[in-house]
Amino acid sequence: MIEKIIEYCARNKFVVFAILAFIVAWAFWALDNTPLDAIPDLSDVQVIIWTEWMGRSPDIVEDQITYPIITRLVAAPRVRAVRGISMFGMSFVYVIFEDGTDIYWARSRVLEYLNAITGKLPPGVRPILGPDATSIGWVFEYALVDESGGHSLADLRAFQDWTLKYYLEAIPGVAEVASVGGFVKQYQVNVDPNALLAYNVPLMDVINAIRKSNNDAGGRVVEFSSTEYFVRGRGYIKSLKDVENVPIGTDGNGTPILVKNIGTVQFGPDIRRGLAELDGKGEAVGGIVIMRYGENALDVINRIKQKIEDIKPSLPEGVQIVTTYDRADLIQRAIAVLREALTEEMIVVALVIILFLFHLRSALVPIVILPIAVLISFIPMYYMGITSNIMSLGGIAIAIGAMVDASIVLVENAHKKLEGMQTGLLAYDRDKTVIEALKEVGR
Repeated sequence: MIEKIIEYCARNKFVVFAILAFIVAWAFWALDNTPLDAIPDLSDVQVIIWTEWMGRSPDIVEDQITYPIITRLVAAPRVRAVRGISMFGMSFVYVIFEDGTDIYWARSRVLEYLNAITGKLPPGVRPILGPDATSIGWVFEYALVDESGGHSLADLRAFQDWTLKYYLEAIPGVAEVASVGGFVKQYQVNVDPNALLAYNVPLMDVINAIRKSNNDAGGRVVEFSSTEYFVRGRGYIKSLKDVENVPIGTDGNGTPILVKNIGTVQFGPDIRRGLAELDGKGEAVGGIVIMRYGENALDVINRIKQKIEDIKPSLPEGVQIVTTYDRADLIQRAIAVLREALTEEMIVVALVIILFLFHLRSALVPIVILPIAVLISFIPMYYMGITSNIMSLGGIAIAIGAMVDASIVLVENAHKKLEGMQTGLLAYDRDKTVIEALKEVGR
């Protein structure tokens, strides 16, 4: 079979070059659309379910949340395994699907099964799906630095959570931006137990009053002189004074009891279970950018950098965005390894052929074949969903050696046959001699 293919190709040059031109164009398209990354994605197709139920012990979380979710999702189609982790106030369930399952199909199946179990969970508990990313989606990280000292860690964290984060999450290919470090600002009410006892007010009444006061009330319209006036009650909390003046009840004589009568109201940080530190200079606020599943890591990183440059003029005075992790450099070096290996192989093979065969045209054979073969290899990579990473590009670099050997063997055997024809030992014409030489070692 191989001999027939060799002979057909040798005698139908136009067909070969036409097919080659088509394949090369196809290969360029595949190369342009093959995702670039430094690390091969060997992770399972998994969907993470996160559920928060603060203040509950791990065994209660296990019985009330983790176990019901696991037992329901075990029956989902194409599920290979379901693993659960119960922590203080939180539950994590990892649903592992069979290889080859589309991740968005898997996420939709998980949502269907979660809808059927929502009524069996404790009131107010809502499971949330994790980002549509994999374990290697962590492609970029940055820190917010204010060397002027004009902004506290709480201010930087507020800017990160309510401004910068949304800018970056809008970038195509970004699945999530996770905030780290700093202090999450809270409205904190420090209740005096003696005041509660004196006013005979239960603590739950204080909690409910504050919760109900932070809300707008809608109404209808009132018409005066052909003009409509909207009627509504405005109750959203905007300052500490708004919380202080929330009424809890009355003292029995018609005098309202306000929050400020039973405690103090202040801004304060949420409880922290970790921190972020930068270069030994102290605490910092940062963000971790997670790439969406199947995206081109290099393109996503470039878009992130461009967006950061665009928003730098709008940063608070004295605040800078410092890059702390950038995978783009590793990706570029991985590509450079293949480029250098390909260039070195072509130069070495050309020199070997020229030195031993003294024939420049023969050296063009491997010089042309090697880059075309490497280019064509991106076609199956694209359709198999393999990214251009250290492992795949390293495999191509190693395979270059085998292609080089084949080129040298073919060229050298053709030269030997041609030398025999010139000395009169073989009575064949030139084209037939070359074809026979290629067929002889083609396997």
